Amino acid sequence: MTDLPQTDSPSNVAEFSVSEISGALKRMVEDAFGHVRVRGEVSGYRGPHSSGHAYFSLKDDRARIEAVIWRGVFSKLKFLPQEGLEIIATGKLTTYPGSSKYQIVIDSIEPAGAGALMALLEERRRKLAAEGLFDDARKRPLPFMPRVIGVVTSPTGAVIRDIIHRISDRFPVHVLVWPVRVQGETTGEEVSAAIRGFNALPVDGPLPRPDVLIVARGGGSLEDLWGFNDEAVVRAVAASQLPVISAVGHETDWTLIDFAADRRAPTPTGAAEMAVPVKADLEASLARLSARLKGAISREGERKRQTLRALSRALPSPDQLLALPRRRFDEAASRLGRALSATTERKRLTFGSLRLSPAMLERRLKEARRHSETCGERLPAVFLAMVRGQRNRFDRDAARITPAALNQRIVHGRERLRLMERRSDTLIAGRLERAMQKRTQAERLLETLSYRAVLERGFALVRGPDNEPLKRAQDIQPGLELQIEFADGTTRAVAAGDGRKSGDPRKPHGAPGGQGSLF
Repeated sequence: MTDLPQTDSPSNVAEFSVSEISGALKRMVEDAFGHVRVRGEVSGYRGPHSSGHAYFSLKDDRARIEAVIWRGVFSKLKFLPQEGLEIIATGKLTTYPGSSKYQIVIDSIEPAGAGALMALLEERRRKLAAEGLFDDARKRPLPFMPRVIGVVTSPTGAVIRDIIHRISDRFPVHVLVWPVRVQGETTGEEVSAAIRGFNALPVDGPLPRPDVLIVARGGGSLEDLWGFNDEAVVRAVAASQLPVISAVGHETDWTLIDFAADRRAPTPTGAAEMAVPVKADLEASLARLSARLKGAISREGERKRQTLRALSRALPSPDQLLALPRRRFDEAASRLGRALSATTERKRLTFGSLRLSPAMLERRLKEARRHSETCGERLPAVFLAMVRGQRNRFDRDAARITPAALNQRIVHGRERLRLMERRSDTLIAGRLERAMQKRTQAERLLETLSYRAVLERGFALVRGPDNEPLKRAQDIQPGLELQIEFADGTTRAVAAGDGRKSGDPRKPHGAPGGQGSLF
């Protein structure tokens, strides 16, 4: 301790200021209790202050100490203080000169024993259950035959190897592993992030989206499994769109994720068995069902054949079916012959009884003349009735025809006339276009087939006096006036030799075996 200055006083006791005493006590306490672990019950905790710091007290049955958690430390705590919870606080003791109190500045907090953890776990379970996160109604069935399985676990432990080995034995499928820490302060954050990450994968993305998730870890103590009791993990499992199988610990272990998951497996291997069926069992079931189906089809076919045979025996034979119609046909044929003979005889008798005489003909003529006169007498009346009917119809039509109706008909007629004019112009233009196309095609064909194209290649056309083409040399006589048409014009010539003779056509006239010149 620093020596304090002496002052004049009737007593020889040293004199200190309040600040000096407070500073000396602060240094003494901090030197003597630099790092301590204090066990006590949280009292007076109301959550963090507006500044982010937390102030409360730790007490037991006989004493009380003030405690403070600074804002930077409070945001990193794994366990948060709760009113009435017994905890073990690690920190350093110091004093607060402003109120002459000593306090502990806490660096970390942990529950005081398994009983405290169980109490905290039970309270958290009741809170989440009250929100409906553990209701059976929200749990979804697992897919019968998933194509992709997502596993959230440590990539280095025996758990992932057991899961992959069990899936490979039962029904090999694609397994995606999201590596996380399964023990420690960051377990809850990493597991919840993995569950959300699997749910965020697109259906048709480059990485296949799992059909079911397995959250797995081996066995351990309550403290080892505490990360899977984290509230963030439970909420991530409850909000997952993919079915989740919880496989944390052994069969006797339980965590809050078991209540939120769609299915709980006693072990990670049991989770793999829940996720996929046994391929051999499926093949055996398929073979058994196939055999049953074939047997059922065979039995049904046999039953149908027996029914058909029974029905066929009950049906009458074709002779029995046709016997009655055949008899009716024979009877009708015999009656038809007799009836034809009887009818012919009756007609012959009727015709024979007729007597044609001039008196009978005169009588029939008189009857016809009388009928004609009667019709002639009725004709004027009928004609007048027809005239009156036509006049009435004409009067009705004249009454319906008004100037407005006539104007409307005229307007309608003009519109139809304009429409027909436009259509006629279109038709005429179309026909002219088609005619021009045909003409162009004909001209092209004419040019292709014309002899002038041949003249362009160096040939000539020889015509006689009658302007007819001469096709053979024997048709040309000496002294015959000729017209020779070339590609660039026509010239006249007179034949000076006889016609072409047999021999070499290239020899000129006067050469042995040749032809004379035409000019």
